[in-house]
Amino acid sequence: MRARDLNKVELVKQKAMELLVKIGFEGFTMNKLAKECKISVATLYIYYKDKDDLILQVAMEEAERMSNIMLENFDPEASFAAGLKQQWKNRAKCMLENPISAQFLEQLRTSTYQEQVYGTIVNNFKVTLGKFMTNAINRGEINPMQLEVYWSVAFAPLYNLVRFHFEGRSIGGKPFILTEKALWETFELVLKALKK
Repeated sequence: MRARDLNKVELVKQKAMELLVKIGFEGFTMNKLAKECKISVATLYIYYKDKDDLILQVAMEEAERMSNIMLENFDPEASFAAGLKQQWKNRAKCMLENPISAQFLEQLRTSTYQEQVYGTIVNNFKVTLGKFMTNAINRGEINPMQLEVYWSVAFAPLYNLVRFHFEGRSIGGKPFILTEKALWETFELVLKALKK
Protein backbone atom coordinates (compact mmCIF):
# COMPACT_ATOMS: atom_id res chain seq x y z
CA MET A 1 0.00 0.00 0.00
CA ARG A 2 1.30 3.43 -0.97
CA ALA A 3 1.97 5.95 1.80
CA ARG A 4 -0.34 8.93 2.15
CA ASP A 5 0.85 12.19 0.61
CA LEU A 6 -0.36 14.78 3.15
CA ASN A 7 -0.39 17.58 0.57
CA LYS A 8 -2.56 15.47 -1.70
CA VAL A 9 -4.88 14.58 1.20
CA GLU A 10 -5.30 18.30 1.99
CA LEU A 11 -5.96 19.07 -1.69
CA VAL A 12 -8.58 16.31 -1.88
CA LYS A 13 -10.25 17.55 1.31
CA GLN A 14 -10.39 21.17 0.10
CA LYS A 15 -11.59 20.27 -3.39
CA ALA A 16 -14.19 17.86 -1.97
CA MET A 17 -15.68 20.63 0.20
CA GLU A 18 -15.63 23.11 -2.69
CA LEU A 19 -17.30 20.64 -5.02
CA LEU A 20 -19.91 19.59 -2.45
CA VAL A 21 -20.80 23.25 -1.81
CA LYS A 22 -21.00 23.90 -5.55
CA ILE A 23 -22.97 20.84 -6.75
CA GLY A 24 -24.37 19.25 -3.57
CA PHE A 25 -24.22 15.70 -2.24
CA GLU A 26 -26.38 14.23 -5.00
CA GLY A 27 -24.19 15.45 -7.85
CA PHE A 28 -20.89 14.65 -6.14
CA THR A 29 -18.87 11.70 -7.51
CA MET A 30 -15.36 10.38 -7.01
CA ASN A 31 -14.73 10.91 -10.74
CA LYS A 32 -15.68 14.60 -10.53
CA LEU A 33 -13.47 15.03 -7.47
CA ALA A 34 -10.49 13.33 -9.12
CA LYS A 35 -10.90 15.61 -12.13
CA GLU A 36 -11.01 18.71 -9.88
CA CYS A 37 -7.85 17.54 -8.08
CA LYS A 38 -6.13 16.57 -11.35
CA ILE A 39 -5.40 13.09 -9.99
CA SER A 40 -6.56 9.63 -10.95
CA VAL A 41 -9.67 8.15 -9.36
CA ALA A 42 -7.51 5.24 -8.19
CA THR A 43 -5.52 7.68 -6.04
CA LEU A 44 -8.68 8.61 -4.14
CA TYR A 45 -9.25 4.98 -3.28
CA ILE A 46 -5.82 4.85 -1.62
CA TYR A 47 -7.13 7.33 0.94
CA TYR A 48 -10.85 6.50 1.11
CA LYS A 49 -12.92 3.32 0.87
CA ASP A 50 -15.69 4.97 -1.16
CA LYS A 51 -17.61 8.23 -1.63
CA ASP A 52 -19.41 7.92 1.73
CA ASP A 53 -16.14 7.25 3.55
CA LEU A 54 -14.58 10.31 1.92
CA ILE A 55 -17.49 12.59 2.79
CA LEU A 56 -17.64 11.32 6.37
CA GLN A 57 -13.90 11.65 6.98
CA VAL A 58 -13.75 15.14 5.48
CA ALA A 59 -16.87 16.21 7.39
CA MET A 60 -15.68 14.81 10.73
CA GLU A 61 -12.23 16.40 10.43
CA GLU A 62 -13.71 19.74 9.41
CA ALA A 63 -16.43 19.71 12.09
CA GLU A 64 -13.79 19.04 14.73
CA ARG A 65 -11.48 21.76 13.37
CA MET A 66 -14.30 24.33 13.23
CA SER A 67 -15.55 23.34 16.71
CA ASN A 68 -12.05 23.91 18.10
CA ILE A 69 -11.93 27.38 16.52
CA MET A 70 -15.31 28.20 18.05
CA LEU A 71 -14.00 27.27 21.50
CA GLU A 72 -10.80 29.37 21.31
CA ASN A 73 -10.45 31.66 24.36
CA PHE A 74 -13.90 30.58 25.52
CA ASP A 75 -14.28 30.09 29.28
CA PRO A 76 -17.43 28.25 30.38
CA GLU A 77 -17.00 29.96 33.77
CA ALA A 78 -17.27 33.45 32.22
CA SER A 79 -20.29 35.66 32.79
CA PHE A 80 -23.13 35.07 30.35
CA ALA A 81 -22.53 38.36 28.50
CA ALA A 82 -18.75 37.81 28.19
CA GLY A 83 -19.11 34.16 27.19
CA LEU A 84 -21.80 34.81 24.59
CA LYS A 85 -19.76 37.68 23.15
CA GLN A 86 -16.71 35.39 22.84
CA GLN A 87 -18.88 32.81 21.11
CA TRP A 88 -20.09 35.43 18.61
CA LYS A 89 -16.49 36.55 17.98
CA ASN A 90 -15.33 32.98 17.48
CA ARG A 91 -18.25 31.89 15.32
CA ALA A 92 -18.16 34.99 13.12
CA LYS A 93 -14.39 34.69 12.66
CA CYS A 94 -14.66 30.96 12.02
CA MET A 95 -17.35 31.28 9.35
CA LEU A 96 -16.02 34.43 7.67
CA GLU A 97 -12.45 33.12 7.46
CA ASN A 98 -13.57 29.66 6.31
CA PRO A 99 -16.53 30.31 3.99
CA ILE A 100 -16.31 27.00 2.09
CA SER A 101 -16.08 25.01 5.32
CA ALA A 102 -18.96 26.95 6.87
CA GLN A 103 -21.20 26.36 3.85
CA PHE A 104 -20.15 22.70 3.65
CA LEU A 105 -20.99 22.10 7.32
CA GLU A 106 -24.30 23.92 6.92
CA GLN A 107 -25.20 21.64 3.99
CA LEU A 108 -24.21 18.68 6.12
CA ARG A 109 -26.89 19.58 8.68
CA THR A 110 -29.63 18.60 6.23
CA SER A 111 -27.90 15.55 4.80
CA THR A 112 -27.97 11.86 5.65
CA TYR A 113 -24.46 12.29 7.11
CA GLN A 114 -25.60 14.68 9.85
CA GLU A 115 -26.11 12.17 12.64
CA GLN A 116 -22.80 10.37 12.11
CA VAL A 117 -20.79 13.58 12.01
CA TYR A 118 -22.46 15.75 14.62
CA GLY A 119 -23.25 12.85 16.94
CA THR A 120 -19.60 12.01 17.56
CA ILE A 121 -17.39 14.99 16.79
CA VAL A 122 -18.97 17.90 18.62
CA ASN A 123 -19.18 16.17 22.00
CA ASN A 124 -16.53 18.42 23.64
CA PHE A 125 -18.26 21.41 22.10
CA LYS A 126 -21.65 20.38 23.57
CA VAL A 127 -20.15 19.65 27.00
CA THR A 128 -18.34 23.00 27.17
CA LEU A 129 -21.36 25.04 26.04
CA GLY A 130 -23.66 23.00 28.29
CA LYS A 131 -21.49 23.88 31.27
CA PHE A 132 -21.58 27.55 30.24
CA MET A 133 -25.39 27.50 30.08
CA THR A 134 -25.73 25.68 33.42
CA ASN A 135 -23.42 28.23 35.07
CA ALA A 136 -25.38 31.17 33.62
CA ILE A 137 -28.69 29.66 34.83
CA ASN A 138 -27.28 28.88 38.29
CA ARG A 139 -25.98 32.45 38.63
CA GLY A 140 -29.44 33.77 37.68
CA GLU A 141 -28.20 35.52 34.53
CA ILE A 142 -30.67 33.76 32.21
CA ASN A 143 -33.81 31.67 32.58
CA PRO A 144 -33.76 27.93 31.90
CA MET A 145 -34.94 27.16 28.36
CA GLN A 146 -34.87 24.43 25.76
CA LEU A 147 -31.62 24.18 23.85
CA GLU A 148 -33.44 24.80 20.56
CA VAL A 149 -35.02 27.99 21.91
CA TYR A 150 -31.68 29.20 23.26
CA TRP A 151 -29.84 28.48 20.00
CA SER A 152 -32.57 30.14 17.92
CA VAL A 153 -32.30 33.35 19.90
CA ALA A 154 -28.56 33.28 20.66
CA PHE A 155 -27.08 32.26 17.31
CA ALA A 156 -29.63 32.19 14.47
CA PRO A 157 -29.31 35.99 14.00
CA LEU A 158 -25.53 35.64 13.62
CA TYR A 159 -25.83 32.76 11.15
CA ASN A 160 -28.38 34.75 9.12
CA LEU A 161 -26.10 37.80 8.98
CA VAL A 162 -23.24 35.59 7.76
CA ARG A 163 -25.53 33.95 5.19
CA PHE A 164 -26.59 37.39 3.88
CA HIS A 165 -22.89 38.31 3.75
CA PHE A 166 -21.99 35.18 1.75
CA GLU A 167 -24.90 35.79 -0.64
CA GLY A 168 -23.96 39.47 -0.91
CA ARG A 169 -27.54 40.60 -0.46
CA SER A 170 -30.23 40.97 2.19
CA ILE A 171 -33.80 39.66 2.18
CA GLY A 172 -35.00 42.48 -0.06
CA GLY A 173 -32.17 41.86 -2.52
CA LYS A 174 -30.24 44.95 -1.47
CA PRO A 175 -26.44 44.57 -1.43
CA PHE A 176 -25.20 43.44 1.99
CA ILE A 177 -21.77 43.21 3.59
CA LEU A 178 -21.51 42.28 7.26
CA THR A 179 -19.90 45.11 9.19
CA GLU A 180 -18.64 45.18 12.78
CA LYS A 181 -21.39 47.72 13.53
CA ALA A 182 -24.17 45.43 12.27
CA LEU A 183 -22.63 42.42 14.02
CA TRP A 184 -22.42 44.03 17.45
CA GLU A 185 -25.76 45.89 17.18
CA THR A 186 -27.38 42.51 16.55
CA PHE A 187 -25.42 40.95 19.41
CA GLU A 188 -26.68 43.61 21.84
CA LEU A 189 -30.28 42.86 20.85
CA VAL A 190 -29.69 39.12 21.34
CA LEU A 191 -28.08 39.70 24.73
CA LYS A 192 -31.00 41.91 25.81
CA ALA A 193 -33.47 39.20 24.73
CA LEU A 194 -31.75 36.45 26.71
CA LYS A 195 -30.63 38.14 29.93
CA LYS A 196 -32.95 38.35 32.92
